[in-house]
Amino acid sequence: MNVYLDNAATTPMAPEVVDAMIPFMREHFGNPSSTHAFGRKTKNVVEIVRKQIAKELNADPSEIIFTSGGTEADNMALATSVFDLGVERIITSPIEHHAVGHTSEYLAENHKVSVVHVRLDEKGSVDIDHLEELLSNSDKKTLVSLMHGNNEIGNLLPLEKVSALCQQYDALFHSDTVQTMGHYRFDLQKTPIDFITCAAHKFHGPKGVGFLYVRKNNKIKSFIHGGTQERGHRAGTVNVAGVVGLGKAIELAFSEVEEHQKHVQGLKSYMKEELKKINPNIRFNGEQDESKSLYTVLNVCFPQNEKTGMFLFSLDINGIAASGGSACSSGSNQGSHVISELENVSDCQPIRFSFSRYTTKEEIDYALSKIKEMLAE
Repeated sequence: MNVYLDNAATTPMAPEVVDAMIPFMREHFGNPSSTHAFGRKTKNVVEIVRKQIAKELNADPSEIIFTSGGTEADNMALATSVFDLGVERIITSPIEHHAVGHTSEYLAENHKVSVVHVRLDEKGSVDIDHLEELLSNSDKKTLVSLMHGNNEIGNLLPLEKVSALCQQYDALFHSDTVQTMGHYRFDLQKTPIDFITCAAHKFHGPKGVGFLYVRKNNKIKSFIHGGTQERGHRAGTVNVAGVVGLGKAIELAFSEVEEHQKHVQGLKSYMKEELKKINPNIRFNGEQDESKSLYTVLNVCFPQNEKTGMFLFSLDINGIAASGGSACSSGSNQGSHVISELENVSDCQPIRFSFSRYTTKEEIDYALSKIKEMLAE
């Protein structure tokens, strides 16, 4: 049996998404920047998807910029804040995705931007009081960049609180929502955020496409040069089939989001309880309160010993896909930068299991049975 429990890295494409994309690879191949009928056909579809996404977020279509995915969107948000909006200081955290962390470092090294890290508590959650302290102690134009749902330990940021603080202290707010887009509802009129990001492949859409939401009062210039696509905000021929797939994936996700939450949260909770029965020394990294944790991510702290040293390899041999952290850091000889920031993990072998609406209880039971065998060997 093959069991895929690495959905935080990428999800399988929904069959409906594939079906929606195929005509735009076989028949409707026009360049949406062309003015003839072939181009007008694809241009119209791109704009329909843009309006569809904006409606789901309670945003304006002009605020949606299609990108190649979350990494580009994060880079674009940070860089244009500095280049176009006068940001001189970035407040972020040490456990952000590298698309934010490395970009912040680049801006600090090459564009004289100061980067400040907000404190985290013992579970890896942002210290909101310290964030307010940082916001209040400087007159520099500031961007707060904090992810909504951590991709490794699943901690959720209280978006409303952070948004209110940023408004109070006249700071811009960017949130990497790659792990939460398509999994939670957003109302960007009710909760003002300046930038949020999306990657379609995190919710059963295609790889290589996503978007950046930019609140309309933030007038940014193109981050990529060489054309006037995306209303002059991003040069390059639009990935029409990808955008169509993104639109269908968004439609499917938001049409049944509450049902998916209930289903997946049930599987996560079940796996947690069964793991405790297998070995009472097994712990879990990050927030364990359901209201403060991504329902799609379970980071398990296995006791570190000779049995767990090759745990990921053993899982793979048994047909179970999981991970030790972010897929974007795969191949690095360094451990997870997220786990290293947590307390009491020196004796921990962290494994991230992540779920989707296609995950079944039978798959969880199979994974649990193999884990039990591996720990008993």
